[in-house]
Order: sequence, then structure tokens, then C-alpha cells
Amino acid sequence: MADVAEKAGVSRALVSIIFRNQAGASRETRERVLRVADEIGYRPDSAARLLARGRSRTLGVMFTVHQTFHTDLITGIYPEAERLGYDVLLSGATHGRSEAKAVEALLSHRCEAVILLGPDADPAYLAELGQRTVAVSISRRVPQAQVDFVHSAEGKGVRQAMDHLVELGHRRIVHIDGGRGPGSAERRRAYRAAMRRHGLEALARVIPGEHTEESGIETGRLLLAERDSGRPLPTAVLAGNDRCAMGLLMTLTRAGVEVPRDLSVVGYDDSHLSHLMPIGLTTVRQDASLMAEHAVRFAVERLESGELPPREAVLDPKLVVRGTSGPAPAEGSQGVSA
Repeated sequence: MADVAEKAGVSRALVSIIFRNQAGASRETRERVLRVADEIGYRPDSAARLLARGRSRTLGVMFTVHQTFHTDLITGIYPEAERLGYDVLLSGATHGRSEAKAVEALLSHRCEAVILLGPDADPAYLAELGQRTVAVSISRRVPQAQVDFVHSAEGKGVRQAMDHLVELGHRRIVHIDGGRGPGSAERRRAYRAAMRRHGLEALARVIPGEHTEESGIETGRLLLAERDSGRPLPTAVLAGNDRCAMGLLMTLTRAGVEVPRDLSVVGYDDSHLSHLMPIGLTTVRQDASLMAEHAVRFAVERLESGELPPREAVLDPKLVVRGTSGPAPAEGSQGVSA
């Protein structure tokens, strides 16, 4: 501002008044100052102004770098935050960078609130975080913590997927567990409940896994090895999420198993990658845009309204049927190794 003032031939205080759009400068002076600022490339530092008032109006978002559904959530967070007058700062968790470190980086940059995408951190840390700052968790409930929570109705989504497969004649339906991933416990319980409800409890099988492509690849190898030793393939697999389903599909198709003729696969999330596969993935859609909007609104409302009790938004999922699910194969007709 001192440079602008010197070149425009006015005081620094008058430049400050003009940039704050306050009265006190003539129209001619205002236009001259703005023209000079444009010529020398000066832009007011809005972040500094906000911090001077004790506000940053910035929402921090902690996400997992390789989780494709988090990309969809972030895409929805930006426009809602902008609509409400807030900036967004991202901080990623990776194998070498913990969620806690990612969150603390956001707070060190003066984010007023943090939105946690599928957090896997210790519940005690998340509870303590809720005492320190405004926090919203997407896809993971943290009991007794001062943290708002946004998620889809996991049980309803799994029931839709299981009903779809049973209606197609499938009985040997395997579930690849998501381990500690967000929503995994609810999806696992819903799978077992659905198998009981359809009278298939004796055929229920949960294979330990994670929300990664590697987990799907390993499960595919396991199922193929079992088939080669005489155990038939399941007729359908409900994967823990889309990434896991994609890893499974890659392994099976490379081994000559035709999907869905020999085996049906259903994912969970309906992440953007599920649309890009050669065979469209049948999956349970979580509305990433709506989840993101709720999370941003929860954070902003708590910032601007003061103390509020923890809130929860539960959104309806929807089964999206594409090309990886079809009628159950006749016994003994599944593909053989290439």
C-alpha cells in the first residue's frame, strides 16, 4: 500500500480507506489509486485482513491421498464453501503422514474448522480434537465426541445390493471386508443380516480386506487358488468399496473369469472411476455432493452460531446397476484358468 500511495501521490491511510471501500476519497482519487494498484500488480491481502479481525474464514479438509471417493467429496466441498464465503485448505494423509499430522497442519494454518473425510484416527484423538476446534466427520461416527457426523445409511445400501443379487439367483455371495475403513463395520453387519434374512446364513463368508485395490487383487488370487484346488468360485462378491471391486475385477478377468457371466461383482461408493471402466461397475451410490454440502454447512453453522449439540446427517444411498452384475451361473459353468 505504501508503494501505491507514493505513486498515486496520496497517503497510505487514504489507500487503506479506498481498498476497504469506505467513504473519504473523491471519485477521481479513488479511480487513480485503483489504476495505480492495477499497474503495479497490487492485490489486497484478504487473508491478512481477516486474521486482523480474528477470523480466517478457512475450512481445513483432511483427506486420504489415494482414496478416490475423497476426490469426489472435495469436488463438492469447494462450491458450497465458496457459496458461504469460506476458503478451503487441503491436507493429505498418506502411508508416511498420519491423519493427526495432516489435521495439525491445517490448524497451524489457522483453519477455523476441519472436515475429516473418512477418518481412521484413534477415537480419543478425534474426541479431543472436537474439544479444540469445530470438526465434522464424513463416513465415520465418533460416539460421545463433540464432532458432527455425515454419512449414508450403510445398512440400507448393502440391503439393496444383496436383494439385487439374490433376485438374480445368487446364493454363494462373498463379502470382502473393509477392515477399519469408514463404514466397514456397518456394511459387514448388514451383509450378515441380509444373508440370514434370505436364508443363506450357512453360505455367508466374510474375507478380511481393506478399502484398496490391493485388497481386491489379493482376494481375487485367493478365490482363484481355492478354485484350482477344487472349491468353486462364489457366484457373486460384494466388495467393501469400489477400489476393492476394481482390484478384484482386474485379477479375475486376467485369469479368464468372465464378469458377470461367471461371477458378479458389486462395489460401494459409486466413485468417479466406476464410470470409467470397460464394464461399468454395479455399485451402491453415496451422494458425494450432498454429503459435502451437509459437512460444510455443519461446520459453518457451528462457527457462526456458537455452541451446538453434535449433529448427524444420514443420507439415503442408491444401488446403481451397471454391467458387472447378472444372473447367477449354472452350477459348474464358471470359467476356468487361462
